[in-house]
Parts: sequence; structure tokens; C-alpha cells
Amino acid sequence: MTPPLTRRLLAEYLGSAFLAAVVIGSGIAAQQLSDDTGLQLLENAAATAAGLFAIILMFGPVSGGHFNPVVSLVDAAFGGLTRRDALAYIPVQIAGCISGAIVANAMFALSAVSIATNHRASPAHVFAEVVATFGLLLLIFALVRSGRAASAAAAVGAYIGAAYWFTSSTSFANPAISVGRMFSDTFAGIAPASVPAFVAAQLVGGAIAFAAVRVLYPDVGPAVAAEVVVPHADAASYDNLRAAGSS
Repeated sequence: MTPPLTRRLLAEYLGSAFLAAVVIGSGIAAQQLSDDTGLQLLENAAATAAGLFAIILMFGPVSGGHFNPVVSLVDAAFGGLTRRDALAYIPVQIAGCISGAIVANAMFALSAVSIATNHRASPAHVFAEVVATFGLLLLIFALVRSGRAASAAAAVGAYIGAAYWFTSSTSFANPAISVGRMFSDTFAGIAPASVPAFVAAQLVGGAIAFAAVRVLYPDVGPAVAAEVVVPHADAASYDNLRAAGSS
């Protein structure tokens, strides 16, 4: 049985807050521990990949573990989430990421809010966000629609860890985290002027992924499409869902 919306919204808020705290906090720690940019990025990527895996396991069974407005919108487009619930998820995800940024700043004795000055929206960065988001959404819904949703936590963490390195933008791939990272003028921050282009690119990447999934996995019923990123149902329902997805 799907949990009440209020519980799911709390899970999305907390998960998004933890995500931003992990991304920004590990970036601050990396910046303080090393003067080498490559090593800083490695430390930030490793912490984010591991943290994202854990966060999805913590909150996925309640809300589906989206923490990302593009995931929620595409899930709604596939019929796995109602439009009303998707529209409720999005502001909560953004608020969670902003809260997580403030918490990360405070944990390292910085100003609670410091507006980022790191301008990132070059044409290459924007294109990289299209690619990063396309890959992330394709991964998530390929797993879901092929009955392998249980692998999503590890797979998403691994993908984001890799995408830190193979994309010039370091793979934000998430409008909520793009907004949240404006509030920390540290290693992981992004200047407000760069955010609109990043969000637009992420939405484009999500739309392309939606089309690609429809072509690659056309014969999937709504029951399977509903479980993103981690099934938020009881154990018996999950077993039945996996069986349906494998048939």
C-alpha cells in the first residue's frame, strides 16, 4: 500500500536535504583537506556516490526516492505518480536541497547562507547537463521497466559518481540540487545566473530520456512503471511487482 502523501513528502524533503548536505559538505571538506582540484573532485564524487546510495535506501521505500523534480515529472508522465503528487513533490525537493545547503554550511562553521559565485553555464556545461540528465533518467527507468528496481540505489550512486568525471558540468542532473547549491559559495556551489540554463538543460535531458525509454521499453504496464526509484510498497506487493516486471 502506498504511504500517505504527507509521509512521502517528508521522505522527499529529508532525502533531498541529506543529498544537498552530502554534495556540499563533502565539497567543503575536500576543499579544506587538499589544494589539488582533481583530488577535491575525487573526494566529492566518492562521497556523493556513496551518500546517494545510502539516502535512496533510507527513504526510497517511503516515497520512491526521487529527490529530483525531473524524476518526478517523468514518473508522472509514465503514470507511476499522479500529476498532483508530482507537483507536491517538486517544491518539497527544492526546499530540502536549500535546507541541506544551509546545514552543510553550518557544519563547517561558515555563514548559514552564502550565495555562490561559481559561474558554470558555458555552452559545454549546459550540453553536459542534457547528457547527464538523459543518462540518469534512462538508467532509472530502464531498471524500473525491466523489473530491476531493487538495483537502483547502487546503480544511481555509481552513475552519479562516474558522471562527476565524464561530464564537464560534474553532473548536477537535478533542478532541486541546482537551486540548493546556489546557497553555498564553496566548491560545489553554482552562481544563480547559471541555474536557469542548467534547469532548462535538465528538463530537456529528461524529455529525451522519456522518449528513449518509450522506444526501448514499450511493453510495460503501469504497475511496473509506478515504482521509482525504490518501490514504496509492502514486501508482498514488491514481490508481485518484480514478478510482473519480469514476465
